[in-house]
Amino acid sequence: SHSNRFPSPGNALPSLSLLPPSTVELSAKRSATLLCLANKGFPSDWSLQWKIDGSSKSSSVTKTPGILESDGTYSWSSTLTLSEADWKSLHSVTCEASQGSQATVQKTLNKSDCPE
Repeated sequence: SHSNRFPSPGNALPSLSLLPPSTVELSAKRSATLLCLANKGFPSDWSLQWKIDGSSKSSSVTKTPGILESDGTYSWSSTLTLSEADWKSLHSVTCEASQGSQATVQKTLNKSDCPE
């Protein structure tokens, strides 16, 4: 394999963080916004998908374009907005990063781990 010169790390799997909705938002707005952060992925065409209890969810999703980091990798974020009722009825939310036929990275948030 040929060595990659900076700033091309080859295909780099991003690391995912999944942030639950705030209790303030739930009580004030009656909605739940989840944030998925994907950091240090390469190249820039990774896509982020959401799943609720294992089923794909494509509505009420916003995604930011990739931000080029100083080390040559990219970071993205995606938000999923749910109604309070939907949030209360689900068990888990998964954010999945995929790129072409490459392996996918998943991060799952179990609602039982979140404060009510």
